[in-house]
This record gives sequence, structure tokens and C-alpha cells, in this order.
Amino acid sequence: MHGARRFLAHESRSKYTIFLRKWQGYSKKTAYFWLIIFFFRIFAPVFFSEKNHLYLYITRYAREKWVNMAWYLHEKELGLNNKEQDIFMDKKIKALFFDIDGTLVSFKSHRIPQSTVDALEQAKENGVEVYISTGRPKQIINNLGQIEHLIDGYITTNGARCFVQDTVVSQHAILPSDVKKIIDAADRDNYPAIVVSESRFAIHHYTDEVYEIFCKGLGVDSSIFITDVNDLGEEPILQVTPFCTVEQEALLMPTLENCTSGRWHPAFTDITARGADKGKGLHAMADYLGLNIEETMAFGDGGNDISIIKEAGVGVAMGNAGEDLKQVADFITTHVDEDGVKNALIKYGVIAEN
Repeated sequence: MHGARRFLAHESRSKYTIFLRKWQGYSKKTAYFWLIIFFFRIFAPVFFSEKNHLYLYITRYAREKWVNMAWYLHEKELGLNNKEQDIFMDKKIKALFFDIDGTLVSFKSHRIPQSTVDALEQAKENGVEVYISTGRPKQIINNLGQIEHLIDGYITTNGARCFVQDTVVSQHAILPSDVKKIIDAADRDNYPAIVVSESRFAIHHYTDEVYEIFCKGLGVDSSIFITDVNDLGEEPILQVTPFCTVEQEALLMPTLENCTSGRWHPAFTDITARGADKGKGLHAMADYLGLNIEETMAFGDGGNDISIIKEAGVGVAMGNAGEDLKQVADFITTHVDEDGVKNALIKYGVIAEN
């Protein structure tokens, strides 16, 4: 539904009155095309599941044709001059939101590509703010040293805790009863689970797999973990990360009516309270910052990025992203190791091409 919502939002803005005034100049063929696309983007979700392959194919096709037809109409039918074309096409981006692993940071080098660092510095010089949107809790965000001075705020633990400097913008804790259900499932099926509170971590059933993925693969210091969940005390639990299979996740989640999950790694999924995902975190941050949601641009590569990519004014999937994320993105850029962030920022006019 986000495409239709954006269309209606665009139509309500005064800078798009040029488009409306020119409606009478459309040919019948073009007018019918726009109407079909418009109504399909609104009503398709009523008849199709968002995971339905036909729905995904048609909406992606419609989105691509929408952009191509818009450009055709400017030049061929609307007769807009250059200034009017700039007004019609302009979407001022004021804030960027980035996933970390696989989006900002390369899985290959475990560093931020220099092209991305340079692009973000240029964006900041242009007055654009930079925010992080990650499944990581703040305590284990340890790989952003190259751009830390550029960051204005954070969406962490998949939207469960959002903050700007020392101000907590929003926070959503998992109900204790749901935490217990997740731990019980881990005990039953004998898999690890990482439990994240406001300030500490506990690993239930520590295994070599946890060490290989979190400590060795993601560079997390193993000394910060405690091994008894009960030692977390009364602190609110913001996220639980069970190392379960997709099939085990499918059996677990229906028992957690107040939770949602997002999988960005094949070995585990992140579970948060239902009121917490990156998309909701984006809205909370936009409200706090006084931003129109259409002025935001979000980047991601994993399943836990789907909500923010759908909600942002512009949603960008990295070239290395999963197919589910690419299907809902407004633009698919190149791989994280192939100047993906830089190329998308250039395309949308956030930075100039050197």
C-alpha cells in the first residue's frame, strides 16, 4: 500500500498541481494506463497476499512502468519546460536511514567502503542528516568508527529502542510471558537464544555457532555476555534472537501474539514486541524530528529491513539484498562492495556525481 499512499501524498502537495492541471492534455491511452496503475496499487493488497508471487511480480512491474511513464509524460505529452520538470520530479531528501551489516558495512571486508564514507560526508555537507537503522543493540554497534562523527541518531534492536543523542524517542519491550515462551522453545528444541535488555545481554544455551557468527563473524566481544537469563533481573527485554530454523520460527511466532520477527541472517531471527520494527521506528523518528516521511530515504539488505524500505519516502535495496526486499524497494542499487550507497544517493540527487 505504500506506493498508493505516496501517490496520494504527492497529489496533495502544491508543487504537483502542474501535473493535475495537465491531466486534460493526456491521450486516452495514457489516461487509462495511469488509472489502471493507480487503482491496482490501491486495491491489489485487498485481493492478494503481499507474499503472493503474482502480486509481487505485478506490483514491481507497475512500479517500474509508473516511473518510466512519468518521465515519458513530462517530455512527450505535458510539454513542461525544464523548470517545471524539476519541480515535478524533485523529492527533497532530508534524512537517510541505513542498515549496518551488508548495507553500510561489507560482509567481505567488515569495513565501510570508502566510496560510502565519502558519499555520506558529501550528504552531510549538503545538509542531509544520517541515521542508523539496525537490528544490533547500541552496545554492539562496533563497526561504524569511520562515520561515527556523521551520525545524528539511531533506530536499534529493529526499532525496539530509538534515540537521538541522550533522548530516547521510543522504546518497546517484549512481554515477560512472551520471553518465557521463546526460552521454553529454545529449551525444547535445544538451540541458543540471545536475550537483550536495556543494558546487558544473556546467551541461553551458548554454543560454538554463537561464537562463530556473533563473535567471530560480527566482531562482538564475547565478554559482554552473561550466561544466565535470570541475571538480567527486572530490566525490560527489548529483543530475543533465537538461533532457530525458518521452520521452527514459523511454529513459534503464532504463539507470540504480541511479537514480530525479522530474519537478516539464515542462522537466526530477531524477535521484538509487535509495536517495534524498523518501519515503526522510522515513523517515531520522523515525528520527533519534524520530518515528512516522504523526505526520508532508507537503505537495507535483509528481511528485517522490509518494513522501513516500504515506509520510507524512498526505499533502496542493496544489490546483495534478498529477493523479498528487492520486491518492495523503490530502487535496487548495486552491491555494497560496488558503490551501492553512493550510486543510489547520486541517482536521487542527494549528492552530486564527481
